[in-house]
Amino acid sequence: QVQLVESGGGLVQPGGSLNLSCANSGSAGTVYGMGWYRQGPEKQRELVATMSSGGYIKYGDFVEGRFTISGDRAKSTVYLQMDSLKPEDTDVYYCIMALGYGGNRDDYWGKGTQVTVSS
Repeated sequence: QVQLVESGGGLVQPGGSLNLSCANSGSAGTVYGMGWYRQGPEKQRELVATMSSGGYIKYGDFVEGRFTISGDRAKSTVYLQMDSLKPEDTDVYYCIMALGYGGNRDDYWGKGTQVTVSS
């Protein structure tokens, strides 16, 4: 079974930093991709950052160079370093991993971690 668990969210002042982590606490096959989405202003999940199996990284436009994604596919672990946080970054952030077992490949989601940026 696959279970993605996020951690590292919380309350931070504007300009501060957080480091989000996500790890698979269950069984896992090959990791083809992993990343982070947020709920978004219209409650439809919005790209934050993703990393492909080839190491290609894509960030959402709102990130503006402030966040850095990293991870270890062999360990099914992904991180998001968030710097220069703004109040508008406040949201629920979700981890996603594309995992393969033999000939099957599926996307898995964590339950989300709350990030609140406020003075």
